[in-house]
Amino acid sequence: MILLLGGTSETAVIAERLACAGFEVVVSTATETALNVGVHPRIHRRCGRLDAKAMERFVNDRKIRAIVDAAHPYAEQLRAQARAVAERVSVPYFRYVRPAAAWDRNAANVVCAADHAEAATVAFAFGAPVLLTTGVNNLEPYQRESAQRHVPVAVRVLPESESREACRRAGLPDDRVIAERGPFSKEQNRDHIRRFGAGVLVTKESGAEGGFPAKLEAAREEGCRVVVIQRPSEPTSDAYGSVDALMAAVTRRLKPS
Repeated sequence: MILLLGGTSETAVIAERLACAGFEVVVSTATETALNVGVHPRIHRRCGRLDAKAMERFVNDRKIRAIVDAAHPYAEQLRAQARAVAERVSVPYFRYVRPAAAWDRNAANVVCAADHAEAATVAFAFGAPVLLTTGVNNLEPYQRESAQRHVPVAVRVLPESESREACRRAGLPDDRVIAERGPFSKEQNRDHIRRFGAGVLVTKESGAEGGFPAKLEAAREEGCRVVVIQRPSEPTSDAYGSVDALMAAVTRRLKPS
């Protein structure tokens, strides 16, 4: 069985390709949010976060033969953990790297930031309402800057009770939260920008599959600045930029059970 770390829109494609190649696949997602993981009978799903010990125990108990990491491009902690677990239990590790989108880094309305701390400082320095579209895991620096500068912030998160509770703990009222699952179209992004009068949109460079170009185009049309958190730099070994390349690497190392 292959452990596929999923949660992105590419999950179903990779799971079905693996299953059609003859592999049993268990797709692991951090939450129970509705997600297409494929419909092949060799595809199974488990939900819930796995820390390092739990992941290692799961790999051993389920006799996992390989870990395929198709998590979000910014899931640095999960990626490092999966690599370390694979090394400890001596199973192959393969990473799918979502291709970056083509975009103009020098556009007049775009500013790049190295991390969330820098992005929060830059975003609120403009003095305009901020729409945060980077999820629920790094709210603190944005809420702090919002409070200090008296500049409103709205956030877009997954439609889960866990996400809503995290927003409430951060002091964000429900009417400043969009709880919907993306990726979002250009028109949906424009609607969200207009709804909160946002003058700044904060995003990750999540690629075309993650709706990044649609955010940029919506912001441009709405006259909204964009702060882009750059992708983390990571090792390129065992990393594949297409599903075809990933499948070729897996089938070279493993035979279907």
